Amino acid sequence: MAADDDLDEERGGAGSGEEHVFLVGDGDDGRRLDLYLADKMPDISRSQLQRLIAIGAVQINGVPARASSRTGRGDLILLEIPAPKPSHIAAEEIPLDILFEDRDIIVINKAKGMVVHPAPGAEAGTLVNALLAHAKDDLSGIGGEARPGIVHRIDKDTTGLLVVAKNDVAHKGLEYQIQRKLAQRKYLALVWGRPPFTEAVVDAPIGRHPIDRKRMTVTEPGARVPGRPAITELRLKEQLGPCTLLEATLQTGRTHQIRVHCAFAGFPIVGDPVYGGIRKVGAEHLRGPAATEFNQRIAALHGQCLHAYSLSFRHPRTEEQLQFEAPLPQELQSLLDFLRSTQRAEEDEAATG
Repeated sequence: MAADDDLDEERGGAGSGEEHVFLVGDGDDGRRLDLYLADKMPDISRSQLQRLIAIGAVQINGVPARASSRTGRGDLILLEIPAPKPSHIAAEEIPLDILFEDRDIIVINKAKGMVVHPAPGAEAGTLVNALLAHAKDDLSGIGGEARPGIVHRIDKDTTGLLVVAKNDVAHKGLEYQIQRKLAQRKYLALVWGRPPFTEAVVDAPIGRHPIDRKRMTVTEPGARVPGRPAITELRLKEQLGPCTLLEATLQTGRTHQIRVHCAFAGFPIVGDPVYGGIRKVGAEHLRGPAATEFNQRIAALHGQCLHAYSLSFRHPRTEEQLQFEAPLPQELQSLLDFLRSTQRAEEDEAATG
């Protein structure tokens, strides 16, 4: 029988997708299936291969593979890449704040309240709906029917920068950089309290909350369902009365990661309705009318004070290093200005005795 590298064949008719066949040789005995396929199919990201395994698109000796499958010498592996499905998501003419666009990528400053892609309860008015109207058919299909072009996400009420892929080449290149920490994503977060550090690293796994399935949580060692590794770098930017402005840099990209890690560290993000960011301040923090006005501002917030302000990566085609920054949304900027002016007034009053 042919050696391993000689049995890589591709077949499939129009509209039927692609099929790839591999025969496992001596040197690949006992390898994790996704790692083996990643070596054989370098143009497909590992996360996409894992999704293909999960939907039953990979077979070993005629049997659907599992996520835990390992290769064995002489195994015949069939990988079926489904043909892209036409999107049934409606295009909607929704204004977008586009910072950069070319034939490969779009960099967007997402507004608060906009969901990134359709999901139960948010089938319309999403970033994807807006992108389909803006870019027509020029979006990567790797994200699947519901997520064309989407490489990474930010929460509905988090504002700031996202890069979107307009073709599969760009999608694979950007996904590779994010997975290998070559792209850098930085956020500004206004949190409650005064952290006792100037710099810190929160290294705590995150998983689904065992009771409230809409929440995420830091999982304890030995948990029945272990969380996924999650690392956030925190740096103190400015202390402002009862709050602190932090810069958060993602080393991983788990759901609600910064919100969960800040709350876990004891400093929940101001305005976060899920992780303890809704609270009031008393006279020990701000005096009289200032405390009243601040509490009114907090009550009027539409979600957490978290903004993806900086994004840097290499262009997936030209390899030019690109860096973007997005100004703070007016709601957060106004809150910071109020805290700064209140703090200055208190300092001036203390100085004059």
